[in-house]
Amino acid sequence: MKKIIPVMAAIVLIIVVIAISVGVKLVDKYSYSKERADLEEYFDINGDNEVAIVLQDERVEEKAKLLNGEYYFDMATVQKYFSNRFYEDKNEQLLLYTLPEDTVKVEIGASAYETKNGAVDMGCPIALYAASAEGGEALYIYADYIKLFKAYSYEAFTGPDRMLVYTEAAGEKPERRIIKDTSVRYQGGVKSPILTDLKEGDTVIVLEEMENWSRVRTADAFIGYIENKRMDAEGAAASERAQAVEGQGEAVPEFANPEYTSLTRAHKINLGWHVVAGETGNDTLIAALENTKGINVISPTWFALTDSEGNFSSLASLDYVKRAHDIGLEVWGLIDNFSNRDAVDTYELLSHTSRRAKLTEELVNTALEYGLDGINVDFESISQDAGTHFIQFIRELSVACRINGLVLSVDNYVPTGYTDHYDREEQGVFVDYVIIMGYDEHYNGSPEAGSVASIGFVEDGIRRTVEQVPAEKVINAVPFYTRIWKSEGTSLTSEAVGMETAEQFVANHGIETRWDEDTCQNYGEAVEGNTLYQVWLEDEQSIEAKLNIMEKYNIGGVAAWRLGFEKPSIWDVISGYLDRGRM
Repeated sequence: MKKIIPVMAAIVLIIVVIAISVGVKLVDKYSYSKERADLEEYFDINGDNEVAIVLQDERVEEKAKLLNGEYYFDMATVQKYFSNRFYEDKNEQLLLYTLPEDTVKVEIGASAYETKNGAVDMGCPIALYAASAEGGEALYIYADYIKLFKAYSYEAFTGPDRMLVYTEAAGEKPERRIIKDTSVRYQGGVKSPILTDLKEGDTVIVLEEMENWSRVRTADAFIGYIENKRMDAEGAAASERAQAVEGQGEAVPEFANPEYTSLTRAHKINLGWHVVAGETGNDTLIAALENTKGINVISPTWFALTDSEGNFSSLASLDYVKRAHDIGLEVWGLIDNFSNRDAVDTYELLSHTSRRAKLTEELVNTALEYGLDGINVDFESISQDAGTHFIQFIRELSVACRINGLVLSVDNYVPTGYTDHYDREEQGVFVDYVIIMGYDEHYNGSPEAGSVASIGFVEDGIRRTVEQVPAEKVINAVPFYTRIWKSEGTSLTSEAVGMETAEQFVANHGIETRWDEDTCQNYGEAVEGNTLYQVWLEDEQSIEAKLNIMEKYNIGGVAAWRLGFEKPSIWDVISGYLDRGRM
């Protein structure tokens, strides 16, 4: 017995030790960690004055700045989340925002903004340059100034600095009340670090509910996890909660979005471009119109940029306008940037606000002086870095045109990835007509011979444009010309000719043509010695096919490049399209 007692005691001791060990492990496993998260790390705050942004119910990587006690967003953040209509002129140190009938101007570093009705002081710099997280400097815009142009609200918190930003009303996510003091943790689980503490009676927005834990957003912009048992069972949907509490972040204020009105016509446009190369060219108007039918807009090529300062040449004629008006035509004078290509740096012109203003003022004044009905902008080969400046020019020109009752139309390439910077969607807001130059699929210098405007190319251009621009604002331009392709060995050249010239070439060379369903054109070819000739004809059939596509998308009309290259019979085809599309 004496020997058994020590053994039993040892066993009991071992059991006790094991029990204690297991108990400790169980307690450790199921007890709540008191470890607190590094909030600077959680909000990814790395630099001086950085302010984390919680947008709607998600943390975003962009940061705001707290400068002199006020909150600012950098330009990239503003354009991404608020409005891409803010425009920075680095040359003249200006921040601009264009409204339907005014462009609001801020001198960078100034506390006042200027409108047509005078200046308004906001008591702190509206826009200023400051060090960016990426290195160098960036333009920062005062958070409250943005409210003049965008419906949004924000609430700011410290420890660490962060902002809860709402750019749209809260959705259907439920709000829950906390029924027992608890903590919001970085992840679901009692061992996850604590982000913040909540008291009984506090409320949270439930972003995602799971079996035992829910992902929530607190009133002070923490997003983390809490146990479901710490919340009441039911909650009101966010859309049912009062939204008018000042400074709660979720209350997006009432905001009257400006209306960018348009001068679109109640009928289909049938526009013809009239090439006027000199003053005597104005005398060819009647001859150019001799065989036309149903045309209601003439666009003479009167204006051309002459330098990078905003000056342009003009061939405008009062007699021309009067003759056009007498026969019921509107006149939309065309201005281009390529007639004097060597003398014009389009980027330099458009990137200076004062130069854009000069060009806008003088162009509109000229249009009014000669009684024009509209302006047609044909700026081609715009570089990507000039895209934002080109769009700002279009915005500013649209203001002057809208005020003076002038139709503004802009010529565009068929949409492709490398012309996205023409920003057709923004054009569709500001201008009256977006014209697709639905040709030059194959052009002089193309690596291979092909159609000027195959049916697939045309439809793709229209479809992509109406995805961004209201259909009634879209005009598709058809080619009145054909390219005659000549291949000799590795040499490939082409010549653009009118319809009758192309058909005469086919006849003279004994070329048999056949209808090609892929292009919806009559195609022909001939070999003479070592030379291969190829022709994809533009004629009544090909134009009819294009018009059918235009009718399918119910766009605002048709344009033609150029008057004088067509056969008279083409106008019967176009008239049929117009008759079918009468409003």
